[in-house]
Amino acid sequence: LLHATSLPGGHGIGDLGPGARLFIDWMRSSGLSLWQMLPIGPVGRGNSPYSGRSAFAGEPLLISIHGLVKDGLLPASAARCPADLNGARTRYAAARRFKLPRFQAAFENFHRSSRPRSKAYQSFLSSNRSWLHGWCDATGGEPDEQIFLQYIFDRQWQSLRRYANRRKVRLVGDLPIFVDVDSADMQQHPELFLLDRKGRPRSLTGAPPDDFSRDGQLWGHPHYRWSAHRDENWKWWTSRFRQAFQRFDSVRLDHFLGFVRLWHIPTGERTARNGRWRSTPGRELLEVLQKRLGRLPIISEDLGVKTSAVDRLRDDFGFPGMRILQWAFGSTTSGDLPHNHPIQSVVYPGTHDNETATGWFRHLGNKERDRFKAYAGPMNSPAEGMTRLAFTSPAAWAICQMQDLLELPPGTRMNRPGVPSGNWTWRLSPGTLSSPQARKIRSLAESTGRIPGATS
Repeated sequence: LLHATSLPGGHGIGDLGPGARLFIDWMRSSGLSLWQMLPIGPVGRGNSPYSGRSAFAGEPLLISIHGLVKDGLLPASAARCPADLNGARTRYAAARRFKLPRFQAAFENFHRSSRPRSKAYQSFLSSNRSWLHGWCDATGGEPDEQIFLQYIFDRQWQSLRRYANRRKVRLVGDLPIFVDVDSADMQQHPELFLLDRKGRPRSLTGAPPDDFSRDGQLWGHPHYRWSAHRDENWKWWTSRFRQAFQRFDSVRLDHFLGFVRLWHIPTGERTARNGRWRSTPGRELLEVLQKRLGRLPIISEDLGVKTSAVDRLRDDFGFPGMRILQWAFGSTTSGDLPHNHPIQSVVYPGTHDNETATGWFRHLGNKERDRFKAYAGPMNSPAEGMTRLAFTSPAAWAICQMQDLLELPPGTRMNRPGVPSGNWTWRLSPGTLSSPQARKIRSLAESTGRIPGATS
């Protein structure tokens, strides 16, 4: 589990260039075959990939300057990187200052050539016409340049996916259930969202209070007008999932509970306390998607307060659910304990919203810490113990944060839910990945039968 922005190299931010290929090569040498990312759409508030400004567009900052040089759209000198952009944190503003002028220069060179008339470019325009112009309108930039950037993003993305698949690495994406209130989708299709006469959300998304949050969680996205989606025969959703499956080999479906019911919070509330549940036609939607797109390669993010209806929906479609090891040691009967994992599941020591395994262990109470140590057995570090428990779980897939595979400290956490700033900035430092680490991980993968063909 490593977001593309967290890759080393690039220009102030990880991108789809050489650093991504080096990471895939390191994965292959480590015996790892699943690379999961966070959403890759244009980031929104707080640079959060979960507050995306489009359900279809790609984040332009992920475009590689090296790739533009390779395509002959920029001189080699354009890729020279100032030292201050090579740090261990993503610098969104600085990356924009560096990349945007180079994007504009590449666009001008592109349009002075014959490439806009190429079959590849015209095919991209035709295949993505339904959302491209709405995205251009929302950005307020030069439309042809915005279309060019999405074309380049798509070309670089598909090239990276081919590179990964040839090396037996599959890409796992993340599809948020919601889009942001300022998204191009809401501007282009306001009829698909639950809005008042002035175009403002009638209710906002979130989660009710629970043991972890006294006030609940107020996410602030607009809710869908499900009747309108049904009236348009689920066209928007079908296009969204089709594109996701064109980009990824599998997709983690965010907030799967929302495909059964959603928490509606009145606009103007400061917390998520005052809300109500409203059912959603998730089953109907998934049935339509399955009929049109075939088998749905989905991981259901079924975390939170589940109901039996959520389990039935997940199991009826054959989707694996998620099991989080950091939640397993509060009792001896927890369903998150590895020996309780069903084969049809995906095990994580923790997700991008969790502390690193090292930080998690430091904050454990004495009982939980003793239970973990007794269960995990001898280990050099909590992160090593967590990784071994994930790899030895019966779950079909085991996905670990890169921070845990490398046994990194708490300061490398990716996100703190409910904290509005300082998130989404962690990056791998150049030179972090090493052959000894790769050999160690590969040995564990082979000994636990996680590598296809290895003896378990």
